[in-house]
Amino acid sequence: MTLKSGEISWIIKEAIENFKESHDFQSTGRVLQIGDGIARIWGLDDVMISEIVEFPNGTLGMVLNLEKDEVGVVLFGSDEGIKEHDIVKRTGKIVSVPVGHEFLGRVVDPLGVPIDGKGPIHAEAYLPIESTAPNVIERQPVNQPLQTGIKAIDAMIPIGKGQRELIIGDRQVGKTTLILDTIINQKDKDVICIYVAIGQKASNIVLIADTLKNHGALQHTIIVAASASIPAPLQYIAPYAATAMGEFFMRQGKHAVCFYDDLSKHAQAYRQLSLLLRRPPGREAYPGDIFYLHSRLLERSAKLSDELGGGSLTALPVVETQAQDVTTYIPTNVISITDGQIYLEADLFFSGIRPAINPGISASRVGSKAQTKAMKKVASHLRLDIAQYRELAAFTQFGSELDDVTKGQITRGERMVEILKQDKYVPYPLDKQVIIIFVGTKGHLDDIPLNLIHKFEKEFFEFIKTEYLVISHSINQSGDLDQKTMEEIEKAVTQFKPQFMKKHGLRGEDV
Repeated sequence: MTLKSGEISWIIKEAIENFKESHDFQSTGRVLQIGDGIARIWGLDDVMISEIVEFPNGTLGMVLNLEKDEVGVVLFGSDEGIKEHDIVKRTGKIVSVPVGHEFLGRVVDPLGVPIDGKGPIHAEAYLPIESTAPNVIERQPVNQPLQTGIKAIDAMIPIGKGQRELIIGDRQVGKTTLILDTIINQKDKDVICIYVAIGQKASNIVLIADTLKNHGALQHTIIVAASASIPAPLQYIAPYAATAMGEFFMRQGKHAVCFYDDLSKHAQAYRQLSLLLRRPPGREAYPGDIFYLHSRLLERSAKLSDELGGGSLTALPVVETQAQDVTTYIPTNVISITDGQIYLEADLFFSGIRPAINPGISASRVGSKAQTKAMKKVASHLRLDIAQYRELAAFTQFGSELDDVTKGQITRGERMVEILKQDKYVPYPLDKQVIIIFVGTKGHLDDIPLNLIHKFEKEFFEFIKTEYLVISHSINQSGDLDQKTMEEIEKAVTQFKPQFMKKHGLRGEDV
Protein backbone atom coordinates (compact mmCIF):
# COMPACT_ATOMS: atom_id res chain seq x y z
CA MET A 1 0.00 0.00 0.00
CA THR A 2 1.37 3.39 -1.04
CA LEU A 3 0.47 6.65 0.69
CA LYS A 4 -0.50 9.66 -1.37
CA SER A 5 1.37 12.91 -0.90
CA GLY A 6 -1.71 14.58 0.65
CA GLU A 7 -2.00 11.80 3.24
CA ILE A 8 1.70 12.04 4.13
CA SER A 9 1.46 15.77 4.71
CA TRP A 10 -1.64 15.24 6.91
CA ILE A 11 0.16 12.61 9.01
CA ILE A 12 3.20 14.85 9.50
CA LYS A 13 0.96 17.82 10.39
CA GLU A 14 -0.95 15.69 12.93
CA ALA A 15 2.32 14.42 14.46
CA ILE A 16 3.68 17.96 14.81
CA GLU A 17 0.48 19.16 16.51
CA ASN A 18 0.44 16.26 18.96
CA PHE A 19 4.14 16.47 19.73
CA LYS A 20 4.79 17.50 23.35
CA GLU A 21 8.32 18.01 24.50
CA SER A 22 8.77 16.99 28.16
CA HIS A 23 11.81 18.01 30.11
CA ASP A 24 11.93 17.62 33.87
CA PHE A 25 14.29 20.29 35.21
CA GLN A 26 15.30 19.92 38.85
CA SER A 27 17.65 22.06 40.88
CA THR A 28 20.22 19.71 42.37
CA GLY A 29 23.52 19.85 44.16
CA ARG A 30 26.22 17.43 45.24
CA VAL A 31 27.47 16.60 48.71
CA LEU A 32 30.94 18.05 49.31
CA GLN A 33 31.29 16.92 52.91
CA ILE A 34 29.07 15.06 55.41
CA GLY A 35 29.46 14.47 59.14
CA ASP A 36 28.12 15.40 62.61
CA GLY A 37 24.64 15.91 61.16
CA ILE A 38 25.85 18.68 58.83
CA ALA A 39 26.17 18.51 55.03
CA ARG A 40 28.05 20.97 52.83
CA ILE A 41 26.46 21.04 49.38
CA TRP A 42 27.92 22.37 46.10
CA GLY A 43 25.29 23.71 43.71
CA LEU A 44 21.68 24.51 44.70
CA ASP A 45 22.32 28.10 43.59
CA ASP A 46 18.64 29.08 43.83
CA VAL A 47 17.80 27.39 47.14
CA MET A 48 16.04 29.38 49.94
CA ILE A 49 17.01 29.68 53.59
CA SER A 50 15.00 27.21 55.76
CA GLU A 51 14.07 25.21 52.64
CA ILE A 52 13.84 21.42 52.92
CA VAL A 53 16.22 19.42 50.69
CA GLU A 54 16.18 15.67 50.10
CA PHE A 55 19.10 13.23 50.06
CA PRO A 56 19.19 10.00 47.99
CA ASN A 57 18.36 7.78 51.00
CA GLY A 58 15.22 9.81 51.80
CA THR A 59 16.73 11.81 54.69
CA LEU A 60 15.54 15.41 54.83
CA GLY A 61 17.60 18.44 55.75
CA MET A 62 17.08 22.17 56.26
CA VAL A 63 19.20 24.85 54.61
CA LEU A 64 20.73 27.05 57.31
CA ASN A 65 23.82 28.56 55.61
CA LEU A 66 23.93 30.28 52.22
CA GLU A 67 27.55 30.90 51.21
CA LYS A 68 29.20 31.99 47.97
CA ASP A 69 30.27 28.56 46.73
CA GLU A 70 28.32 26.14 48.91
CA VAL A 71 25.21 25.62 51.06
CA GLY A 72 25.18 24.42 54.69
CA VAL A 73 22.40 21.91 55.49
CA VAL A 74 21.43 20.49 58.88
CA LEU A 75 19.98 16.97 58.78
CA PHE A 76 16.68 15.92 60.35
CA GLY A 77 17.90 12.35 60.64
CA SER A 78 21.02 10.20 60.63
CA ASP A 79 23.81 10.90 58.13
CA GLU A 80 24.40 7.16 57.65
CA GLY A 81 24.08 6.14 54.02
CA ILE A 82 24.93 9.63 52.73
CA LYS A 83 28.32 10.01 51.06
CA GLU A 84 30.32 12.55 49.09
CA HIS A 85 29.11 13.32 45.55
CA ASP A 86 25.54 12.17 46.35
CA ILE A 87 22.91 14.23 44.51
CA VAL A 88 20.75 16.48 46.72
CA LYS A 89 17.37 17.74 45.44
CA ARG A 90 15.41 20.85 46.28
CA THR A 91 11.80 20.36 47.40
CA GLY A 92 10.76 24.01 47.05
CA LYS A 93 9.11 23.84 50.49
CA ILE A 94 9.97 25.88 53.58
CA VAL A 95 9.99 23.87 56.83
CA SER A 96 6.34 23.67 57.92
CA VAL A 97 4.41 21.86 60.61
CA PRO A 98 0.90 20.34 60.51
CA VAL A 99 -1.63 22.02 62.83
CA GLY A 100 -5.19 21.36 63.92
CA HIS A 101 -7.55 20.37 66.72
CA GLU A 102 -6.70 16.67 66.37
CA PHE A 103 -3.26 17.38 67.86
CA LEU A 104 -4.85 18.00 71.27
CA GLY A 105 -4.08 15.15 73.65
CA ARG A 106 -1.21 13.89 71.50
CA VAL A 107 2.58 13.66 71.75
CA VAL A 108 4.36 14.65 68.53
CA ASP A 109 7.93 15.26 67.38
CA PRO A 110 9.05 18.74 66.19
CA LEU A 111 7.88 17.98 62.64
CA GLY A 112 4.36 17.16 63.88
CA VAL A 113 4.72 13.38 63.46
CA PRO A 114 2.86 11.50 66.27
CA ILE A 115 5.14 9.42 68.50
CA ASP A 116 2.60 8.22 71.08
CA GLY A 117 1.43 5.14 69.17
CA LYS A 118 -2.18 6.38 68.88
CA GLY A 119 -2.24 6.47 65.08
CA PRO A 120 -1.99 9.21 62.46
CA ILE A 121 -3.32 12.76 62.92
CA HIS A 122 -5.41 14.59 60.33
CA ALA A 123 -3.93 18.07 59.83
CA GLU A 124 -6.27 20.99 59.19
CA ALA A 125 -3.43 23.07 57.72
CA TYR A 126 0.34 23.39 57.39
CA LEU A 127 2.04 26.49 58.78
CA PRO A 128 5.70 27.55 58.38
CA ILE A 129 7.61 27.19 61.64
CA GLU A 130 8.95 30.74 61.26
CA SER A 131 6.51 33.61 60.85
CA THR A 132 6.45 37.35 61.41
CA ALA A 133 5.30 38.51 64.83
CA PRO A 134 2.03 40.52 64.93
CA ASN A 135 2.71 44.23 64.51
CA VAL A 136 1.66 46.99 66.91
CA ILE A 137 -1.65 47.65 65.12
CA GLU A 138 -2.62 43.97 65.27
CA ARG A 139 -2.15 43.80 69.07
CA GLN A 140 -4.04 45.06 72.06
CA PRO A 141 -2.89 45.54 75.66
CA VAL A 142 -2.69 42.46 77.88
CA ASN A 143 -5.58 42.71 80.33
CA GLN A 144 -7.11 39.24 80.75
CA PRO A 145 -5.75 37.13 83.61
CA LEU A 146 -4.30 33.68 82.94
CA GLN A 147 -5.05 31.87 86.19
CA THR A 148 -2.22 29.48 87.09
CA GLY A 149 -3.92 28.11 90.21
CA ILE A 150 -0.74 28.88 92.17
CA LYS A 151 -1.48 31.33 94.99
CA ALA A 152 1.96 32.97 95.03
CA ILE A 153 1.86 33.71 91.28
CA ASP A 154 -1.78 34.78 90.88
CA ALA A 155 -1.48 37.06 93.93
CA MET A 156 1.99 38.62 93.50
CA ILE A 157 3.25 37.95 89.95
CA PRO A 158 0.09 37.83 87.82
CA ILE A 159 0.27 36.53 84.25
CA GLY A 160 -2.00 37.86 81.50
CA LYS A 161 -3.13 36.23 78.28
CA GLY A 162 -0.64 37.31 75.62
CA GLN A 163 2.17 37.97 78.10
CA ARG A 164 5.70 36.46 78.08
CA GLU A 165 6.71 35.47 81.59
CA LEU A 166 10.04 33.76 82.22
CA ILE A 167 10.38 30.92 84.74
CA ILE A 168 13.98 30.89 85.94
CA GLY A 169 15.95 28.94 88.53
CA ASP A 170 18.48 26.19 89.16
CA ARG A 171 17.78 22.59 88.21
CA GLN A 172 15.41 20.58 90.42
CA VAL A 173 13.70 23.53 92.13
CA GLY A 174 10.20 22.99 90.69
CA LYS A 175 10.15 24.79 87.31
CA THR A 176 8.43 21.94 85.44
CA THR A 177 6.07 21.30 88.38
CA LEU A 178 4.98 24.94 88.17
CA ILE A 179 4.22 24.43 84.46
CA LEU A 180 2.25 21.23 85.09
CA ASP A 181 0.18 22.97 87.80
CA THR A 182 -0.65 25.75 85.32
CA ILE A 183 -1.67 23.24 82.61
CA ILE A 184 -3.86 21.29 85.09
CA ASN A 185 -5.53 24.54 86.14
CA GLN A 186 -6.62 25.29 82.53
CA LYS A 187 -9.03 22.34 82.61
CA ASP A 188 -12.51 23.53 81.50
CA LYS A 189 -11.19 27.08 80.97
CA ASP A 190 -11.02 26.92 77.14
CA VAL A 191 -7.26 27.51 77.11
CA ILE A 192 -5.06 25.31 74.90
CA CYS A 193 -1.64 24.37 76.26
CA ILE A 194 1.42 23.43 74.18
CA TYR A 195 4.29 21.98 76.16
CA VAL A 196 7.68 21.77 74.42
CA ALA A 197 10.28 19.50 76.00
CA ILE A 198 13.74 20.41 74.64
CA GLY A 199 16.76 18.23 75.39
CA GLN A 200 15.04 16.28 78.19
CA LYS A 201 15.23 12.57 78.89
CA ALA A 202 12.54 10.61 77.05
CA SER A 203 11.52 9.02 80.38
CA ASN A 204 10.83 12.52 81.79
CA ILE A 205 8.56 13.34 78.86
CA VAL A 206 6.62 10.08 79.38
CA LEU A 207 6.25 10.95 83.07
CA ILE A 208 4.91 14.42 82.21
CA ALA A 209 2.39 12.96 79.73
CA ASP A 210 1.22 10.42 82.34
CA THR A 211 0.87 13.14 85.03
CA LEU A 212 -1.28 15.29 82.74
CA LYS A 213 -3.38 12.28 81.71
CA ASN A 214 -3.96 11.26 85.35
CA HIS A 215 -5.19 14.77 86.19
CA GLY A 216 -7.45 15.00 83.13
CA ALA A 217 -5.34 17.75 81.56
CA LEU A 218 -3.91 15.96 78.49
CA GLN A 219 -7.07 16.51 76.44
CA HIS A 220 -6.40 20.27 76.12
CA THR A 221 -2.62 19.88 75.72
CA ILE A 222 -0.19 19.20 72.86
CA ILE A 223 3.22 17.83 73.86
CA VAL A 224 6.04 18.52 71.41
CA ALA A 225 8.85 16.16 72.38
CA ALA A 226 12.40 17.05 71.32
CA SER A 227 14.24 14.67 73.64
CA ALA A 228 18.01 14.65 74.17
CA SER A 229 18.34 11.61 71.88
CA ILE A 230 17.09 13.32 68.69
CA PRO A 231 19.35 15.36 66.38
CA ALA A 232 20.17 18.95 67.37
CA PRO A 233 18.37 20.43 64.28
CA LEU A 234 15.07 18.98 65.52
CA GLN A 235 15.71 20.37 69.01
CA TYR A 236 16.41 23.73 67.36
CA ILE A 237 13.10 23.87 65.41
CA ALA A 238 10.93 22.45 68.25
CA PRO A 239 9.88 25.75 69.92
CA TYR A 240 9.20 27.39 66.54
CA ALA A 241 7.02 24.44 65.49
CA ALA A 242 5.11 24.59 68.79
CA THR A 243 4.58 28.34 68.38
CA ALA A 244 3.13 27.75 64.90
CA MET A 245 0.68 25.26 66.47
CA GLY A 246 -0.27 27.90 69.04
CA GLU A 247 -0.66 30.60 66.37
CA PHE A 248 -3.21 28.41 64.57
CA PHE A 249 -5.50 28.60 67.62
CA MET A 250 -4.70 32.26 68.31
CA ARG A 251 -5.75 33.28 64.78
CA GLN A 252 -9.08 31.49 65.37
CA GLY A 253 -9.80 33.78 68.33
CA LYS A 254 -8.86 31.20 70.96
CA HIS A 255 -6.39 31.39 73.85
CA ALA A 256 -3.22 29.26 73.80
CA VAL A 257 -0.18 29.01 76.07
CA CYS A 258 3.27 27.77 74.99
CA PHE A 259 5.64 26.38 77.63
CA TYR A 260 9.26 26.18 76.39
CA ASP A 261 11.10 23.80 78.71
CA ASP A 262 13.80 24.92 78.41
CA LEU A 263 15.47 27.62 76.29
CA SER A 264 18.93 27.01 77.82
CA LYS A 265 19.08 23.62 76.08
CA HIS A 266 17.59 25.19 72.94
CA ALA A 267 20.44 27.73 72.87
CA GLN A 268 22.96 24.92 73.36
CA ALA A 269 21.50 22.97 70.41
CA TYR A 270 21.74 26.10 68.23
CA ARG A 271 25.31 26.74 69.40
CA GLN A 272 26.21 23.18 68.35
CA LEU A 273 24.75 23.73 64.87
CA SER A 274 26.41 27.12 64.48
CA LEU A 275 29.87 25.87 65.42
CA LEU A 276 29.54 22.89 63.06
CA LEU A 277 28.48 25.27 60.29
CA ARG A 278 31.69 27.25 61.03
CA ARG A 279 29.90 30.43 62.06
CA PRO A 280 32.11 32.70 64.17
CA PRO A 281 31.63 32.15 67.92
CA GLY A 282 31.00 35.00 70.37
CA ARG A 283 30.50 35.19 74.13
CA GLU A 284 30.44 31.72 75.77
CA ALA A 285 30.95 30.32 72.22
CA TYR A 286 27.37 31.22 71.28
CA PRO A 287 26.92 32.74 67.78
CA GLY A 288 26.27 36.45 67.34
CA ASP A 289 22.55 35.97 66.56
CA ILE A 290 21.74 34.08 69.78
CA PHE A 291 19.62 37.00 71.05
CA TYR A 292 17.65 37.07 67.79
CA LEU A 293 17.11 33.30 68.16
CA HIS A 294 14.86 33.85 71.19
CA SER A 295 13.54 37.35 70.48
CA ARG A 296 11.95 36.34 67.18
CA LEU A 297 10.40 33.33 68.94
CA LEU A 298 8.94 35.13 71.96
CA GLU A 299 7.76 38.22 70.03
CA ARG A 300 5.20 35.98 68.30
CA SER A 301 3.24 35.82 71.57
CA ALA A 302 0.53 38.47 71.64
CA LYS A 303 -3.01 39.44 72.50
CA LEU A 304 -4.59 40.11 69.10
CA SER A 305 -6.92 43.02 68.48
CA ASP A 306 -10.69 42.47 68.47
CA GLU A 307 -10.73 42.97 64.67
CA LEU A 308 -8.52 39.87 64.36
CA GLY A 309 -10.64 37.81 66.74
CA GLY A 310 -9.10 38.76 70.09
CA GLY A 311 -7.18 35.48 70.42
CA SER A 312 -3.96 35.26 72.39
CA LEU A 313 -0.73 33.29 72.59
CA THR A 314 1.02 33.40 75.97
CA ALA A 315 4.66 32.34 76.31
CA LEU A 316 6.10 30.82 79.50
CA PRO A 317 9.75 30.07 78.67
CA VAL A 318 12.01 28.29 81.15
CA VAL A 319 15.70 29.09 81.65
CA GLU A 320 17.99 27.06 83.89
CA THR A 321 20.62 28.89 85.94
CA GLN A 322 23.87 27.60 87.41
CA ALA A 323 24.40 28.22 91.15
CA GLN A 324 21.58 30.84 91.22
CA ASP A 325 23.49 33.14 88.85
CA VAL A 326 21.02 35.11 86.71
CA THR A 327 23.73 37.33 85.21
CA THR A 328 25.05 34.84 82.64
CA TYR A 329 24.49 35.25 78.90
CA ILE A 330 21.27 33.32 78.11
CA PRO A 331 19.38 34.27 81.33
CA THR A 332 20.06 38.01 80.86
CA ASN A 333 19.08 37.77 77.18
CA VAL A 334 15.73 36.14 77.90
CA ILE A 335 15.01 38.36 80.93
CA SER A 336 15.39 41.41 78.65
CA ILE A 337 12.97 39.94 76.07
CA THR A 338 10.19 38.84 78.44
CA ASP A 339 7.59 40.84 80.38
CA GLY A 340 8.80 39.68 83.78
CA GLN A 341 10.20 36.62 85.50
CA ILE A 342 9.27 34.12 88.20
CA TYR A 343 12.46 33.32 90.10
CA LEU A 344 12.61 29.98 91.90
CA GLU A 345 15.27 29.85 94.61
CA ALA A 346 17.03 26.66 95.69
CA ASP A 347 17.44 27.87 99.32
CA LEU A 348 13.68 28.40 99.65
CA PHE A 349 12.97 25.05 98.01
CA PHE A 350 15.19 23.11 100.40
CA SER A 351 13.82 25.01 103.42
CA GLY A 352 10.33 23.66 102.60
CA ILE A 353 8.82 26.74 100.94
CA ARG A 354 7.25 25.27 97.80
CA PRO A 355 6.68 26.65 95.23
CA ALA A 356 10.05 28.27 95.98
CA ILE A 357 9.19 31.67 94.50
CA ASN A 358 11.29 34.63 95.59
CA PRO A 359 8.93 37.63 95.27
CA GLY A 360 11.83 40.08 95.71
CA ILE A 361 13.55 39.15 92.43
CA SER A 362 10.39 38.03 90.61
CA ALA A 363 8.38 40.61 88.68
CA SER A 364 5.48 40.96 86.27
CA ARG A 365 5.68 44.00 84.01
CA VAL A 366 1.99 43.66 83.16
CA GLY A 367 1.20 43.62 86.89
CA SER A 368 -2.26 44.22 88.27
CA LYS A 369 -3.66 44.90 84.77
CA ALA A 370 -3.81 41.13 84.44
CA GLN A 371 -5.50 40.50 87.79
CA THR A 372 -9.14 40.05 88.67
CA LYS A 373 -10.63 42.82 90.81
CA ALA A 374 -11.06 40.42 93.72
CA MET A 375 -7.39 39.41 93.77
CA LYS A 376 -6.29 43.01 93.32
CA LYS A 377 -8.21 44.00 96.44
CA VAL A 378 -6.84 41.29 98.74
CA ALA A 379 -3.26 41.02 97.43
CA SER A 380 -2.30 44.67 96.90
CA HIS A 381 -0.02 44.76 99.97
CA LEU A 382 0.89 41.06 100.09
CA ARG A 383 4.17 41.34 98.21
CA LEU A 384 5.36 44.28 100.30
CA ASP A 385 4.38 42.51 103.54
CA ILE A 386 6.37 39.41 102.62
CA ALA A 387 9.40 41.48 101.53
CA GLN A 388 9.32 43.35 104.86
CA TYR A 389 8.95 40.07 106.76
CA ARG A 390 12.00 38.59 105.00
CA GLU A 391 14.05 41.67 105.89
CA LEU A 392 12.94 41.60 109.53
CA ALA A 393 13.45 37.83 109.81
CA ALA A 394 17.06 38.25 108.63
CA PHE A 395 17.53 41.08 111.19
CA THR A 396 16.09 39.07 114.11
CA GLN A 397 18.70 36.34 113.62
CA PHE A 398 21.06 38.59 115.58
CA GLY A 399 18.83 38.07 118.63
CA SER A 400 18.00 41.72 119.32
CA GLU A 401 14.98 42.79 121.38
CA LEU A 402 11.86 43.40 119.31
CA ASP A 403 9.00 45.80 119.88
CA ASP A 404 5.37 44.66 119.59
CA VAL A 405 4.87 46.16 116.11
CA THR A 406 7.89 44.26 114.72
CA LYS A 407 6.76 41.06 116.43
CA GLY A 408 3.34 41.52 114.84
CA GLN A 409 4.87 41.99 111.38
CA ILE A 410 6.94 38.82 111.76
CA THR A 411 3.93 36.82 113.02
CA ARG A 412 1.81 38.02 110.06
CA GLY A 413 4.64 37.41 107.57
CA GLU A 414 5.20 33.84 108.80
CA ARG A 415 1.52 33.04 108.30
CA MET A 416 1.35 34.62 104.85
CA VAL A 417 4.40 32.60 103.75
CA GLU A 418 2.69 29.48 105.13
CA ILE A 419 -0.54 30.32 103.24
CA LEU A 420 1.37 30.60 99.95
CA LYS A 421 2.84 27.11 100.31
CA GLN A 422 1.08 24.65 98.04
CA ASP A 423 1.25 20.94 97.20
CA LYS A 424 2.09 20.08 93.60
CA TYR A 425 -0.67 19.25 91.12
CA VAL A 426 -3.31 20.88 93.39
CA PRO A 427 -4.08 24.22 91.72
CA TYR A 428 -6.42 26.54 93.65
CA PRO A 429 -9.49 28.11 92.01
CA LEU A 430 -9.86 31.89 92.25
CA ASP A 431 -12.44 31.88 95.06
CA LYS A 432 -10.26 29.77 97.40
CA GLN A 433 -7.20 31.94 96.74
CA VAL A 434 -9.09 35.16 97.44
CA ILE A 435 -10.77 33.83 100.60
CA ILE A 436 -7.61 32.50 102.31
CA ILE A 437 -5.47 35.55 101.41
CA PHE A 438 -8.25 37.85 102.71
CA VAL A 439 -8.42 35.87 105.97
CA GLY A 440 -4.61 36.01 106.34
CA THR A 441 -4.17 39.72 105.58
CA LYS A 442 -6.96 40.65 108.00
CA GLY A 443 -5.04 38.96 110.84
CA HIS A 444 -7.45 36.10 111.53
CA LEU A 445 -4.58 33.58 111.43
CA ASP A 446 -2.18 35.48 113.69
CA ASP A 447 -3.11 33.38 116.74
CA ILE A 448 -3.18 30.03 114.87
CA PRO A 449 0.05 27.98 115.28
CA LEU A 450 2.07 27.65 112.06
CA ASN A 451 1.79 23.87 112.01
CA LEU A 452 -2.04 24.14 111.95
CA ILE A 453 -2.37 26.77 109.20
CA HIS A 454 -2.92 24.22 106.41
CA LYS A 455 -5.37 22.25 108.55
CA PHE A 456 -7.27 25.48 109.28
CA GLU A 457 -7.31 26.30 105.54
CA LYS A 458 -8.64 22.86 104.55
CA GLU A 459 -11.33 22.75 107.24
CA PHE A 460 -12.36 26.37 106.59
CA PHE A 461 -12.91 25.63 102.89
CA GLU A 462 -15.10 22.67 103.87
CA PHE A 463 -17.07 24.96 106.21
CA ILE A 464 -17.51 27.56 103.42
CA LYS A 465 -18.68 24.82 101.05
CA THR A 466 -21.43 23.68 103.42
CA GLU A 467 -22.44 26.92 105.17
CA TYR A 468 -21.40 29.88 102.97
CA LEU A 469 -21.39 28.65 99.36
CA VAL A 470 -22.72 32.05 98.26
CA ILE A 471 -19.23 33.54 98.89
CA SER A 472 -17.57 31.25 96.30
CA HIS A 473 -20.38 31.82 93.79
CA SER A 474 -20.14 35.59 94.14
CA ILE A 475 -16.32 35.69 93.62
CA ASN A 476 -16.30 33.23 90.69
CA GLN A 477 -19.20 34.85 88.83
CA SER A 478 -18.27 38.53 89.26
CA GLY A 479 -14.48 38.22 89.64
CA ASP A 480 -14.88 40.97 92.23
CA LEU A 481 -14.97 41.18 96.00
CA ASP A 482 -17.76 43.54 97.02
CA GLN A 483 -18.45 44.84 100.52
CA LYS A 484 -21.23 42.32 101.13
CA THR A 485 -18.97 39.36 100.24
CA MET A 486 -16.21 40.70 102.50
CA GLU A 487 -18.69 40.92 105.36
CA GLU A 488 -19.80 37.35 104.65
CA ILE A 489 -16.19 36.10 104.81
CA GLU A 490 -15.66 37.97 108.10
CA LYS A 491 -18.87 36.43 109.43
CA ALA A 492 -17.81 32.94 108.28
CA VAL A 493 -14.33 33.10 109.82
CA THR A 494 -15.73 34.54 113.09
CA GLN A 495 -18.14 31.62 113.27
CA PHE A 496 -15.63 28.92 112.25
CA LYS A 497 -12.53 29.97 114.20
CA PRO A 498 -13.81 29.26 117.76
CA GLN A 499 -14.95 25.79 116.64
CA PHE A 500 -11.51 25.10 115.14
CA MET A 501 -9.61 26.32 118.22
CA LYS A 502 -11.82 24.31 120.55
CA LYS A 503 -11.42 21.19 118.40
CA HIS A 504 -7.60 21.48 118.53
CA GLY A 505 -7.47 22.55 122.19
CA LEU A 506 -6.19 26.06 121.50
CA ARG A 507 -6.55 29.27 123.43
CA GLY A 508 -5.92 32.77 122.09
CA GLU A 509 -2.39 32.94 123.48
CA ASP A 510 -1.29 29.56 122.04
CA VAL A 511 0.77 30.88 119.13
